[in-house]
Amino acid sequence: MEKKYKTFWSFYPYYLTEHSDPVCRATHYIGTTGLFLVVAAAVYFGNAKLLFLLPVVGYGFAWLGHFAFEKNKPATFQYPLYSLGSDFVMYFHFLTGQINHRLEEAKKTVAMH
Repeated sequence: MEKKYKTFWSFYPYYLTEHSDPVCRATHYIGTTGLFLVVAAAVYFGNAKLLFLLPVVGYGFAWLGHFAFEKNKPATFQYPLYSLGSDFVMYFHFLTGQINHRLEEAKKTVAMH
């Protein structure tokens, strides 16, 4: 399958539109917060084995959001690195109160292509 997106910033609007459901986005935020907590716990306790929980926490919550709420296939399967980066950018946009504006912009951008 040919990949349509050649750059991260051309992919990101598409990524956002694949996360239109607020509950799906919430599961991503929970998973991303969980990632930070797992890393902090691994450092605090000096236990690198905790890092094995990263894929379970991150992907577990995100995939729950896609399969149960958004009803679509996670972009991770075709764009693993862009998806990972996009998740952190989306998290930043959520934390800074920009997510709704960015999602509306993304819908317009994706509709144009």
